[in-house]
Amino acid sequence: MSDLDLALSIALGVGLAAATGFRVFLPMLVVSAAAYTGYLPVGESFAWLGTPGALIMLGVAALVEILAYYIPGVDNLLDVLATPAAVVAGTLVSAAVITDLPPMLKWITAIIAGGGVAGLTQASPLCSGRNRRCSRRASATRSSPRRSLAALSSSRFSRLPPLSSRSSWSSCSCGWPCG
Repeated sequence: MSDLDLALSIALGVGLAAATGFRVFLPMLVVSAAAYTGYLPVGESFAWLGTPGALIMLGVAALVEILAYYIPGVDNLLDVLATPAAVVAGTLVSAAVITDLPPMLKWITAIIAGGGVAGLTQASPLCSGRNRRCSRRASATRSSPRRSLAALSSSRFSRLPPLSSRSSWSSCSCGWPCG
């Protein structure tokens, strides 16, 4: 393996690990589908990712994960469970695509780079479920400092009740009344 191939496989592993910080099972499903179709070579110990059983299992898990975020109680439970799961999944997908390194160096790279990036992505306030609503509201109005009055009036804030009825709302850490 050339130095460029090695750098690309490490970059692919870190990129997939970062994606597991957003959704745990979806990047693993993509790796499984690519390994199953032969587009992505995986290490010998990760050949199970290219099997039809793994593809079906990860497809169902990704679908359940996406749909579960629409159920309020399950959404909060998934937010609690997703951080350790993202670190493990980030480590696994990184190790799966880093193929031509000695095992000790591969696992050190996968744990530090893959698991670390996945954990940081999952734990960042913009990506976690705790402030998901607030970060969307804040970014909707702070995305461009020169928003026109027409854009502001058509935003979701134009549907808020008058200021007099908002006094009972609690303020969030982002500074917006998040209900």
